[in-house]
Amino acid sequence: MIITKSWLNEWIDIEAKSGEELCKTFNSIGLEVDRHEVYNVPAKIVIGHVVSCEKHPDADKLNVCQVDIGTAVRQIVCGASNVRADIYVAVATIGAQMPGGLKIKPVELRGVESVGMICSSTELGLPQMEDGIMVLDESIGTLKLGEALCENPYFNDELIELELTANRGDCLSINGVARDLSAAYDIELKERQKSVAEEKQVGIGRILQLIHPKKTDVSLMYKAVKQNTFKLPLLLRLRLSMIEEECKSAMDALLFYATYSSGVILRAYGYSAFPLSQDKAQITLDTDENGYSITKGNTKISTIGIIQYDESRVQPEDEIVILEASYIHPDTISRKMAEKKIENGPLFYRTSRGSEPNLEFGLEYCQELFNTYAKTEIYGGSLELNSSYEETVLHMSIEEINDIIGMDVEKTNVTQVLKNLGFTMLKSQAGKIVVGVPQFRHDVSHSQDIVEEIVRLIGIDNIPSKPYSFTEQPHGNDASEFFAKRKFYRQKAASCGFFETVHFVFNERAKLKKFGFDVVEEALDLVNPIAGTLDTLRSTLNLGLLEAASLNAKVGRKQIKLFEVGSVFDALRHESIHMGFIFSGQETSESIENHGKPTSIGFEKFVQTVSNVIGDFELRPIDITHSLAHPYQSAEIFVNNKVLGTLFKLHPSIAKEYDLEDTYLCEISFDSLAYSLETFDAYSKFQASYRDLSLVIPKSLRYSELRSVISESQSAEVIRFYPVDTYESEELGDTMSLTLRFMLQSQDKTLEEEDITSSMDAILSALNEKLAIALR
Repeated sequence: MIITKSWLNEWIDIEAKSGEELCKTFNSIGLEVDRHEVYNVPAKIVIGHVVSCEKHPDADKLNVCQVDIGTAVRQIVCGASNVRADIYVAVATIGAQMPGGLKIKPVELRGVESVGMICSSTELGLPQMEDGIMVLDESIGTLKLGEALCENPYFNDELIELELTANRGDCLSINGVARDLSAAYDIELKERQKSVAEEKQVGIGRILQLIHPKKTDVSLMYKAVKQNTFKLPLLLRLRLSMIEEECKSAMDALLFYATYSSGVILRAYGYSAFPLSQDKAQITLDTDENGYSITKGNTKISTIGIIQYDESRVQPEDEIVILEASYIHPDTISRKMAEKKIENGPLFYRTSRGSEPNLEFGLEYCQELFNTYAKTEIYGGSLELNSSYEETVLHMSIEEINDIIGMDVEKTNVTQVLKNLGFTMLKSQAGKIVVGVPQFRHDVSHSQDIVEEIVRLIGIDNIPSKPYSFTEQPHGNDASEFFAKRKFYRQKAASCGFFETVHFVFNERAKLKKFGFDVVEEALDLVNPIAGTLDTLRSTLNLGLLEAASLNAKVGRKQIKLFEVGSVFDALRHESIHMGFIFSGQETSESIENHGKPTSIGFEKFVQTVSNVIGDFELRPIDITHSLAHPYQSAEIFVNNKVLGTLFKLHPSIAKEYDLEDTYLCEISFDSLAYSLETFDAYSKFQASYRDLSLVIPKSLRYSELRSVISESQSAEVIRFYPVDTYESEELGDTMSLTLRFMLQSQDKTLEEEDITSSMDAILSALNEKLAIALR
């Protein structure tokens, strides 16, 4: 949202406030300043009047002008295509230092003396408004010859661009910003004069009628004016150029200026856009799957709040212009747009963020502009359609407010702040307030929102810091347990060389579908996404990790180890917490030990690295449905027969698409990870013994089956066992050699050889009997 100080000053008296002070105030009340520019026209630029304009005798594109600057008439040679006699212009006199560095001095152009320069807006350091020189008019004040433009407030202005959050649609207008400043400075808004109807005005009811359904969610108001050709005044053109807005016609520009100033959504229709019935134009409001539409027969000419089609715009032959002001709740229109994704126009953004619901105020302001600049005839009265509105009422006590803020705020201060912001105080009892929320603040629905408004107006910096006060014994709860668990696993991941990455919980719906991941059902999806690439809730951490790894690879990182703990959502929008890992590129850093050529990360190394973070687990093959996974290097992670998640190598084609080397990913349910007080078992003081068994097993045998048989038959002396080697050869054919290492230890004595042999024989006997496995 771009504003200028002079524009804002028309709505609230801030003449005494400097631009720096305004920026500081905006930042303190939550309207973050993104840009601040100062426009200063140089000295010795004065108002002049072109008395005469004749062609240069020796140059086709030059004109010799006699310009009255109050103290004298100067001869100035000008090449602008729009210079002519009897216009007021900005004249740079001798000695003026222009913003571009040029110093004005007498010159001779093709044999004709020129004393000064007639200036364009860009030559004065202002935005471009038109081709050629800048033609002045009385919209900037009385034009007094010889008066310096550096004394005119409209040419010596300050521009401030505000970065608004999505919920502050009420500040998408000069009126809305002024309203917030009114509360911040405790200054009343300037009262605007209402136009008084003339006795001979023709009533709008004689030329127009409105046909509509009985119940609607939209508010409309119509006025009518006679079309009159006019040129947009300089002040409006200057301000529209400062906010970087271009309009096709003077009519469009005037309406946009009125919308930008008042916050009310305004449109203009040609009288011929509507069918006639009994010498009256009929405006017909219909409902369809896209919302509320204005129709002409079976043809839709506009959709309220979304788009106006060209055939309904004002045409040169239209004698009458119909002005429309509309309001529709932003949630209604955003939901409708999310459902249908229909074509929208330039005003849709304002409607979907929340516009000004006081339609009469907006049309009165627009009518004032037509009166002032178009000198047109205005029809009396208006046609109205008002939707039902139930005011949101919030009950709070001053004690509750002070507890949340952390300081004592007087009740009178609270009520004054809220009144200045447009809230109504419905009741006031001892220590309690009842607040009515204005319609333009659709984002305020809870008592906490009211406190937020009070805090931002008081100023967060004005709330004194206080030490923590423990009023009860510390105790754990689900939130603190989750925080401790999250901290524990984050620290373990960091200690294993992983870097944490954090992403939005949103993702791109099309990309999730492309790779075969589940997506949230459309009926439950986001109504108003913050961006087109973040239009749904994510169902996996893998895409975020993959894109983060790709960005790291593109800046030259050869080893990429990232993890994330965050929320994911299923098709029914149920939330769960997952933990994800990605390991790409080199297994280790370059060093003397690997001669500067480390190997790439492999499946076994990745499994071991993840195990170092989350603890021991087992793997079993799985066919993963999404297309990120390599079909032959994918596994399911489980502990005690409970599935935790999946682990896989990134498919080579996807790795190539993201400019990655060998890459492995893992995503597990964070809730399924163990986190409890550790208990310690007694350990033996006697020596441990180790035995290796080399077994010939079928290649098709799963390790889980082998482990299960050994676990059932092992003696109490077998503490643990694990694979240490494999061997394959042509001689072994469909079998392979697997070496297992067993650790044996007793709590009561040092094991003798016959004890160890007895334990190993029992295991071998069970393997032979149940799996037909023998020693190699």
